[in-house]
Amino acid sequence: MEAAAGGLTDAALVRVSKRLSRVLRHAPESVGVTLDPHGWVPVDDLLTALARHGTQVSREQLHEVVADNDKQRFALRTGADGVTWIRASQGHSARVGVDLGLAAVAPPEVLYHGTPTTNVASILATGLHPGRRQHVHLSADVPTALTVGRRRSGSVAVLTVRAGLMAAAGYVFHRSANGVWLTAAVPAEFVRR
Repeated sequence: MEAAAGGLTDAALVRVSKRLSRVLRHAPESVGVTLDPHGWVPVDDLLTALARHGTQVSREQLHEVVADNDKQRFALRTGADGVTWIRASQGHSARVGVDLGLAAVAPPEVLYHGTPTTNVASILATGLHPGRRQHVHLSADVPTALTVGRRRSGSVAVLTVRAGLMAAAGYVFHRSANGVWLTAAVPAEFVRR
């Protein structure tokens, strides 16, 4: 297994990234941390909590995971007091309920959604719904939508979302720091194969 820059192997980078995603998006209570209303937690608190629960990650390794994540799933910021905070850029479970503080943004005319082909008939009939997440996630281009759709096994379909028409009809869109487009739901009439 090849070590990535900074000492973590590729497998370790993936393992830590998945652990961070679980904690910061879905289950902060699993390690005993509390996210602020916008999803942020101090890095030192997170690292201490992870260590207490069997995941040893140094500050340098954490920064490596954040920097090397292909989808830029995490964001870091340092406050005026020098405290560094971390959060997931998007993808939070509805039950975690954070306000990412994203401004409404006019979307491009077309966005894309990658999904296993087994989901297509249902989506075309009922639209896209966030499921257990806070938002439906959309991609700005087909290659990204294909990558997202491939996370699950099987063949992938890329659906076209007529985002410009949705916005004109009053639907609100947000764009996360890593370029993922978010909206509450996409009615079936705005989805095309």
